[in-house]
Amino acid sequence: MTQSTYNFDSCPDRSGYGSLKWDKYKSQEILPMWVADMDFEIAPEIRTALQARLDHGVYGYTVPFAEPVDAVLSYLLRQHNYSAEASWLNFLPGLVPAINLCCHAFTGPKDSVMTVTPVYPPFLSAPNYAGRELIKVPLCLSSKDLWTFDFEAMQAAIKPNTKVFLLCNPHNPIGRVFTRAELTKLSDFCERNDLIVISDEIHCDLLFDPKAQHVVTATLNTAMAKRTITLMAPSKTYNLPGLACAFSIIEDSSLRQQFNKTIRGIITEVNCFGYAGCAAAYNYGEPWRQALLNYLRSNYELVDSTLRSELPEVLFRRMQSTYLAWLDVSQLNIKNPTVFFEDNGVGLSDGTPFGGAQHVRLNFGCPRSRLEVALEKIIRAVKLR
Repeated sequence: MTQSTYNFDSCPDRSGYGSLKWDKYKSQEILPMWVADMDFEIAPEIRTALQARLDHGVYGYTVPFAEPVDAVLSYLLRQHNYSAEASWLNFLPGLVPAINLCCHAFTGPKDSVMTVTPVYPPFLSAPNYAGRELIKVPLCLSSKDLWTFDFEAMQAAIKPNTKVFLLCNPHNPIGRVFTRAELTKLSDFCERNDLIVISDEIHCDLLFDPKAQHVVTATLNTAMAKRTITLMAPSKTYNLPGLACAFSIIEDSSLRQQFNKTIRGIITEVNCFGYAGCAAAYNYGEPWRQALLNYLRSNYELVDSTLRSELPEVLFRRMQSTYLAWLDVSQLNIKNPTVFFEDNGVGLSDGTPFGGAQHVRLNFGCPRSRLEVALEKIIRAVKLR
């Protein structure tokens, strides 16, 4: 199937199906551009695989088996040059429960967890849910006007009881893909302070900047491999979050045993359709992914050019990955930006739960016509305020 076969311009009606994204504003004239799922139909190759599983007619409890395991291992080697082993894998119903369980598994009640901000909200809530102290260190701007780690501030903030570093790469919400050099410095920092790294890499296949390259954290060096829990899923890339299938990769046997002990009796099995979707995505989804990246790149360029020409007071720094634009609206002097834009017909993610007050996050993983309408509403709202 050729890339031209895939249609990202169609606007499927998602109402009436319990969509988190769309039902939030049910019966309101608000265009939802917030939570990170895309408004695209999935790859036909994945739909065919799901239909075949549906046609089987029996949907019993399902354990990891050869097809999804082999698909994940082949994908890791092919896409990321990561030679993982089947015994390192643990299939999970999602990354958020995994992040929360990691905070329990690898810290004690008197320990602390470090992360950098702004960041995906579960990074900030998971340590608190576990009763652990959270240490937040703001990202800083590099000489190239890109967000990066502030290692001096991180070293100053760390405590003797800090046991875990929560990493998001590619980073949500800023869209950075950290370079090998940046990650090597992070590796040195974590080794020096004896930190276990929980590495959320769920957006690793959504790079639209041709100069960016994703480096799996665990592949940096042997020391990092032994202290890293890698978390991945096909859900963001292939628009499958409703199938609830993710996986961890833990090379170190003692960390793996610790994690398995913690999740026992708490984490449910992945359902049979999750396995089918995961295997099909990694085995057959690459042509669709390439077409998606081309479409997202054009959407990103539309957001970037529109804001620069029409709303220069809204600061939007260059991003390399994800379909989530992080917008600094502090110069607009609006008390509550999220409510302001909702009142003007656009539902955006509030930056405050990310640790970024006076910011909003715009999801541009949607048909271009829908994105154009959202941008028009944003421009009109700001200019008429």
